Amino acid sequence: MLIDTHVHLNSHQFEENVDEVIKRALENDVKIMIVVGFDHKTNKRAIELADEYEFIYATVGFHPTDASKIEESDKEALFPLLKHPKVVGIGECGLDFYWDKEHIDKQIDLFKWHIELSLKQDLPLIIHMRDASEATYNVLKEYQGLKGIMHCYSGSAEMAPLFIDLGLHISLGGPVTFKNGRVPKEVAKIVPINRLLVETDAPYLSPHPFRGKQNEPARVKLVAEEIARIREIPYIEIANQTTKNALQLFGIKE
Repeated sequence: MLIDTHVHLNSHQFEENVDEVIKRALENDVKIMIVVGFDHKTNKRAIELADEYEFIYATVGFHPTDASKIEESDKEALFPLLKHPKVVGIGECGLDFYWDKEHIDKQIDLFKWHIELSLKQDLPLIIHMRDASEATYNVLKEYQGLKGIMHCYSGSAEMAPLFIDLGLHISLGGPVTFKNGRVPKEVAKIVPINRLLVETDAPYLSPHPFRGKQNEPARVKLVAEEIARIREIPYIEIANQTTKNALQLFGIKE
């Protein structure tokens, strides 16, 4: 059994074939999927999917690249969604200095709002970090009692233990399978197995040998298989432990 801890089945790319994509995931031992929201539309759609499928759960939040547009009314609109019994996380939130270098202060303010909401609601954070490792760590280290996921972790192997020490999990996706994916492969070796998660970030970051094509949750198995190869342990050990980790983090009963 596998859990795809970060998938965007709520994205427009899956509007026409979401049922087929879900069926293929189930056929590839992906028994639970966490559909991650990142704006009003995708937050709502994540919950719709969670209502429709018993094995789908949702998270809600605002992507850092939208930070300059988020008003207080947007934040208030999130509160009723948090009451839904299948909303199990806060985010996708975080910092992205690759796509947006102009609104760093607004990104940081919005990230802090998500962190404080996560602590208040006792729900894990889904953290997006791109070209912002040091800044992300500097924001997070000011808080106690954190729990959550460094989603599709793209930082260095040296920084991974710092995030783990804050109470966070490290999630790996398609890049760990890339032939030139030296850094994620190094990370895969060193993360304590009880803090490791797997994901697809579908429809993005499809693993080898599907790199460049639209990703889907069935391919999380390729991620788990590659991590098992890197760590030189049986695939079933990675599958079982990452599933256990995800169930505990999200408070999902098997």
